[in-house]
Amino acid sequence: MARILVIHGPNLNLLGRRERDIYGSDTLAEINHALTEVARRHSVELEFFQSNHEGAIIDKIQAAMESARGILINPGGFTHYSIAIRDALSAVALPTVEVHLSNIHAREDFRGHTVIASVCIGQVGGFGKQSYVLGLMGLVSHLEQNGRTA
Repeated sequence: MARILVIHGPNLNLLGRRERDIYGSDTLAEINHALTEVARRHSVELEFFQSNHEGAIIDKIQAAMESARGILINPGGFTHYSIAIRDALSAVALPTVEVHLSNIHAREDFRGHTVIASVCIGQVGGFGKQSYVLGLMGLVSHLEQNGRTA
């Protein structure tokens, strides 16, 4: 069974309580539950990780090289400037999908720039919790098409 690493970046542990007008009312646990249901239907296993620390995220990405077939990542604020996370994703060379709850391109100008997207197979944003679900479905489809789900 293929394993996909799901990474939630900084401040996402506060979902459901912070800026509901932007990020919605779903908690991180509710997002993870929705992803688990999709994964079950597609016979993939998920590993969830949340950190507010750039180095911890990089360590987890590097460890995924040995344990995962793909990565679903919401890098949060690191999206806009973390060359180190970008380089870790590039180094492990696992198919990666970047997701965002909000439409980063419709917000403040600085949020429209992502250093992560260039090393990802796709990006989904603006659909709240559904962004994660759509991103996971796209990643699973990519893995299936490339024979990487077994």
